[in-house]
Amino acid sequence: MRLDTNVQYIKGVGEERAKAFARLGVTTLGELVMNFPRAYEDRRELRTIQELVFGDMCCVSATVASQPVLTRIRRGLDITRCVVVDSAGRMTVTFFNQSFVRRALIPGESYIFYGRVEGRIGAPEMKNPVFEKESNPPGSTRRIVPVYRMTAGLSQRVIASAVRAGLDICGDELPERLPEGVRERYRLAQTRFSYENIHFPRDMESLELARRRLIFEELFILSCTLSFMRGRQQEKSGAKMARADMAPFYAALPFKPTHAQERTIGEILTDMESGRPMSRLVQGDVGSGKTAVAAAAAYNAVKNGAQAAFMAPTEILAEQHYKSLTALLEPLGVRVGLLTGSLGAKARRETLASMALGELDLVIGTHALISDGVEFSNLSLIIADEQHRFGVQQRAALNDKGDAPHVLVMSATPIPRTLALIVYGDLDVSVIDELPPGREKVDTFLVGEGMRQRIYNFIRRLVGEGRQVFIVCPAVEETEETPDNLKSVKEYAKELSERVFPELRVGLVHGKLKAREKNEIMESFAAGQTDILVATTVIEVGVDVPNAALMVVENADRFGLSQLHQLRGRVGRGQHKSYCVLFEGSGGDAARERLRALCRTNDGFKLAEEDLRLRGPGDFFGSRQSGLPDMQIASFATDMELLKTAQSAAKELLEADPGLQRPENGPLRSAVDAVLEKNRGTFN
Repeated sequence: MRLDTNVQYIKGVGEERAKAFARLGVTTLGELVMNFPRAYEDRRELRTIQELVFGDMCCVSATVASQPVLTRIRRGLDITRCVVVDSAGRMTVTFFNQSFVRRALIPGESYIFYGRVEGRIGAPEMKNPVFEKESNPPGSTRRIVPVYRMTAGLSQRVIASAVRAGLDICGDELPERLPEGVRERYRLAQTRFSYENIHFPRDMESLELARRRLIFEELFILSCTLSFMRGRQQEKSGAKMARADMAPFYAALPFKPTHAQERTIGEILTDMESGRPMSRLVQGDVGSGKTAVAAAAAYNAVKNGAQAAFMAPTEILAEQHYKSLTALLEPLGVRVGLLTGSLGAKARRETLASMALGELDLVIGTHALISDGVEFSNLSLIIADEQHRFGVQQRAALNDKGDAPHVLVMSATPIPRTLALIVYGDLDVSVIDELPPGREKVDTFLVGEGMRQRIYNFIRRLVGEGRQVFIVCPAVEETEETPDNLKSVKEYAKELSERVFPELRVGLVHGKLKAREKNEIMESFAAGQTDILVATTVIEVGVDVPNAALMVVENADRFGLSQLHQLRGRVGRGQHKSYCVLFEGSGGDAARERLRALCRTNDGFKLAEEDLRLRGPGDFFGSRQSGLPDMQIASFATDMELLKTAQSAAKELLEADPGLQRPENGPLRSAVDAVLEKNRGTFN
């Protein structure tokens, strides 16, 4: 059989079970043997009944001492019980709705039982244990047993049996996709050994060898694929721009740029000089000055006679960028325009006409920039802010508005560099790892419910001094599913306004409001017309209120560290000493320890590494729009060291054979092509 053979033809599967396998994403023999276990149970240790410990999962060798008795309790529930014994004691085994046990367990025969020990002292019991005859070869006991993802219609036994049959058929046909030199250099197991021991490990050492080999292979192929994408990008030709005289730009800045900003601007200008389309990600912590870097890129493009587009994820942020960039760039001769969904019909027509005629040099907007009817005269630079919030298709649509334009994407969500190199595929990465001088650390405190009154008093004191306060809640409104202790903005804002702070001006903003309402509320807060703004994470990105000096986060355990760091970045943007208070919620000790990391450091990249370790990559990107490929066995959360090794190995191999043209690299080239095809349109 070939690896693309339909799984229904595997022994023990058939047409109906094939439909169930399809729900797991398994339709072929190859996909079946690549459906790796999600966990393992070590069932090798045999204990006597006397050695049993209540609560443990373990194996017991025992003889059936009594005929199993079936009792029908009610319709839909029957119980089968019997007593088993060994030389040291006796134990009851109980089965629910498994009437076949009455015939399967034969008095006088010895079996291996595996299950959780329950009952009481002197009367141990196992409920619904797995069992098999002691005289049979180890199957579901006395070995390390794989645990697979489940779906209706498939039991663990059926899945394992199908995989066993599949491996017996194709084990020797599995392609060796790693070049022999790579395998030998990094001491990696062979393919057949790895697939055999990832499913049916001989021992823990063999399992670890198999895991390391298969994780390395997956990350190595991915790294080669991304290098291919980068190579293709570098083969394209784009607008070659001379490096403009940047002295007037630097002179116009109201502050002295940091070395990190200057370095990043230099990298961007070098890209724009290269004659190839720039594809660069600028990562910078909250307040590191990414907007100034974007402004420098736009200034350089405009001085080369080109147009630039700056796409922001929200109207609030687009308008904020419009105001700040107009103030900075218009005195330098850059004509700045704004295009958002809330523009009136006349203003929109005028803006579109000016863009098409080249009368606007830099256009700032939301996704309205990629809508039908939007045309540029000479779009040569695209800047996307908080880029992971845009779908791949949206960025591609903006790309189509120009002729191989330079692309600069920015993110204030700190991402571990190794992960960024995967997520942003063919983008070069610049990191602004330095904050401007004078930017004060935001003091962060983790508190329990007993501190609530003191925090309320602190809010009154700060507002009395003329400061403003954010209070963030995890839910918009209470529903039947909302836990009792979970703060929701609607009810909490009402409580604060009517009972806690009747003398203060309390505002409310959340994602379900219309864009215009959100803008009005945020503008009112920015203008100092609101003392306390109760909000969801809609305020996470880009809101700039220098007078805000306190961020309070309710149920902080409901948020990831990177998200909390973003929220904390909404304060401390002015000259006032600022604070962040986290109410810990009910997440327990693990959540408390995670939140303490936020109190210890203001370094977003350290927090990102911690978040990746604890929560995986979902907190950074949230959805499949992230461009993260689906992984079979590797984890971006736990396999970062192996990822670095695989990236290094891939780079070395591709330097020697850039096109993977050598015969020994043929299987690897096929694997790379398969990944590209599978992820077409989802890689960034």
